[in-house]
Amino acid sequence: MRPLWLFLVKHYIFFLFLILEGFAVTMYINNTYYQRAIVVKATNNLTGSVFNFRNGIAQYFSLGIINEQLAFENAHLLNQQKGSFIRTDNKIFFHNDTLYRQQYEYMIARVIDNSTNRDANYLTLDKGSRNGIKKDMAVVCPGGVVGIVNGVSENFSSVMSLLHAKTRISAKLKKADYVGTIAWEGGNNTICKLKDVPTHVKLNPGDTVITSGYSMMFPEGIMIGRVLQYKVGKGNDFYDIDVKLSTDFNNISYVYVIKNLMKDELEALIETAQKP
Repeated sequence: MRPLWLFLVKHYIFFLFLILEGFAVTMYINNTYYQRAIVVKATNNLTGSVFNFRNGIAQYFSLGIINEQLAFENAHLLNQQKGSFIRTDNKIFFHNDTLYRQQYEYMIARVIDNSTNRDANYLTLDKGSRNGIKKDMAVVCPGGVVGIVNGVSENFSSVMSLLHAKTRISAKLKKADYVGTIAWEGGNNTICKLKDVPTHVKLNPGDTVITSGYSMMFPEGIMIGRVLQYKVGKGNDFYDIDVKLSTDFNNISYVYVIKNLMKDELEALIETAQKP
């Protein structure tokens, strides 16, 4: 304590000067409108910059939570959209009308592994059988089609990506309603082929390609991509169509696994109808 006292006594003139100078500046600012306005403005700018920087850091670290919340909200909206319901009567449709029964249910899952540079690409999800996920369920994301569930454990599931040599999905041209098959032939992970579309169909680059609904996995109307270019092979009755995929497979964080609530009924009907 004594050294501190000696230091203050030795330099008391300097500290007295600082106190008097601070008092003088305060009096000057308080009694001069222009100077007070400048100081207030500078203080506000500094405070605002500090708060903005702090909020920026907080928002950055909360992005994961925000994305997850948005994904849950999107799943809820997808479950409520008209395309998730099947008409069971020919009367007029009203909002929340019981004449419509829900056919598709969307479940959110997080992607924990994903490959895009192989001939057989897969994704791994953080949800499994305990969450109601089963083999052969469709998987989509906000951008469009992702793939098909091909393996399930209690807590995880494997998805055969659209970027897989063996993946085949029924698709159609939105404007022409002609059905074909979408398939990936390797190489560029942003382009697939649309096969089996006859050459008498009028095509244009930019035409939208969507799921046809001709399977028990994907609802009709899920985005796949747009026609990039096309050609007709000599002696061929079908187009060779390149489709630019709407899904960015290098940037998938959350997906929606689609459950067809009427799949068992449809399969039973088909099995019965095909019996000799």
